[in-house]
Order: sequence, then structure tokens, then C-alpha cells
Amino acid sequence: MSPEATCPQDGAVRHDWTSREIEDLHDLPLLELVGRANAVHRRHHDPNRIRKASLLSVKTGGCPEDCAYCPQSAHHRTVDLTRDPLMDPDTVLARAARAKAAGAERFCMGAAWRQVRNGAEFDAVVAMVEGVRALGLEACVTLGMLKAHQAARLARAGLTAYNHNLDTGPGFYDRIVTTRRYQDRLDTLATVREAGIGLCCGGIIGMGEAMADRAGLLQVLAGLTPHPESVPINALVPVEGTPLADRPRIDPLDLVRMVATARLVLPASILRLSAGRAQLGREAQILCFLAGANSVFTGDTLLTTPNAEQDDDAALFAALAPRSPSSTRTAPS
Repeated sequence: MSPEATCPQDGAVRHDWTSREIEDLHDLPLLELVGRANAVHRRHHDPNRIRKASLLSVKTGGCPEDCAYCPQSAHHRTVDLTRDPLMDPDTVLARAARAKAAGAERFCMGAAWRQVRNGAEFDAVVAMVEGVRALGLEACVTLGMLKAHQAARLARAGLTAYNHNLDTGPGFYDRIVTTRRYQDRLDTLATVREAGIGLCCGGIIGMGEAMADRAGLLQVLAGLTPHPESVPINALVPVEGTPLADRPRIDPLDLVRMVATARLVLPASILRLSAGRAQLGREAQILCFLAGANSVFTGDTLLTTPNAEQDDDAALFAALAPRSPSSTRTAPS
């Protein structure tokens, strides 16, 4: 193993990463990269704890944004997606209670809006947040851009985290979204921070970006002070009717490299293995956990795209659990 494998700087919380440094980490020999990331992961986290979260689309479709990956955009023709109005709080809270019973620690709610809307709809979202917190769950929402007074109200309701992904690095962003500037996203993140709400902010790989764009995303995330508490790492799920429908699925080891690099750059953040997990085998997911991922979303869907099946997740977590003595005994000869 090279001398860099025991780099004394690994695990330090930094905000001055350069894109070149991040690319160099990403391109290390895979086993060295994963080994370094695992050492950092163990320094900052319990390596055996994989957090479970559940994600529900509480208002689906008709979004005015033109995000090239998103089937909920009104700009795309995704025939299998229906437009549904905002769900009522009681229905959402019943789903949250079921998620908790299934082992979820965090319940996330997404509304396909460009920005938070005042009035009855926002009142309903606030009631959802209050209800989820009353159930003893962490509460996270993704509602688009928001103003300071809206963030303050969500904070008073007990919101744990606000999800607002950057999607990709700033140099590739306008290839994916044209209806919102990168700075708009950064401004929303600043508004969330000022309200005292945790940040859930990550991105997507596999959209046609170069490695420099992936490094650019991690550089921006690492430049935030403090780092986001939660960082979803998504692999593109191509959806028919979207501009990225014909993109090939990524090699699972590309996701492993991204997770490991993120762990080195964002040592204390929760790395959430998110969209695209349904297409990974059990072993690839375990390799992501070894590289630093420590959260998954459970349930049938992630907003509108398929998620890992319940039986597959049961097998995954069974494989991660301690082996009973009887299962490790040598069979008699």
C-alpha cells in the first residue's frame, strides 16, 4: 500500500478542498481508496449502524422546474406519472407511523414545487412536520426554494432537516437545470442554515458529467460551514420521457468510488445511499457501506422511482447482522 494510505490528514474536517485534490482521491487504486475511507468512517461513525429513512411524495407531478432527470417536471412527458394534489396530513402521518414500525428513524416528505407556497398548503406541511416529530421520528422535507420566514416556521415546527440537493457541480449544472440558478440553490441552503435547521444536500452521478463535475459537487459541499449533516448520493435512474432517459446505468463501482471520496471529504456527514440502490446487488451495497455510506431509504419508492424491494432489504440487513454461533460451526466430517 502506498504511503498515502496512512495519510495523517485523513479524517480532518476541512473546508478548503480543491477540485484537483478530490479528483486525485477519487482516482486512487480502489482498494486503497476504500481502505482510507473506511478508516475515516470508523473514526467518526459506528461502522455497524446503517440508519433507515423513509421518503414519501406528498405532492406529485406538475413541477415547473425542468430538471432533466426528474419525471415530475411539467416540461417532460412521463406517461406513467400522475399529478396528485397535496396529501392531507392524517394520511401522511399514518404512512409515517407505518414507516416507524418498519424501523425508519427519519421520515422525509417531498412536494413537487419550485418554491414553498404560503397559505393552506404550507399550513398542511407544517402540520405534517409537527405530527412526524410527535411520533418520535426525525422530520425532513423538500419543498423547493423557501424564504426566511418560512424556514423559521418550519424550525418552530421541529423540522430536523431540509433537503435541497445541488444535483451536480456548478460547471455542469446548466446542462441539467435551466429554470433555477446554482446560486438560487446555495441561497436556499443559507436560508435553511440561518433558521437553525439541518441540511440534507447531495447530488446525482451518471447524468453525463465528467469526474471534474463530481469533484466540483463535493468541493462545494465541503466548502459549506458546517458541512451538511446529511448527504444523499444518488445514481441516475433513467426514466422514459425525460431528457436523460437513454443514459446508461453507472457501473456500481463508480458509486463506491463516489461514496468513498465523499467520506474522505465530508468525514462527519451521514452519507445516504439513495436513488439507484434498487439496481445494486447486495455485495455492491455492502461495499458502499464499507466505503462510508451509513444510511438508506427503505420502502417501495423514492418519491416516484423504484426502491429496493422489502425482501431484498431484509436479506441485506440479515447479511450485515452478527452471525449466530450455530451458523459458523464447521459441519461434521
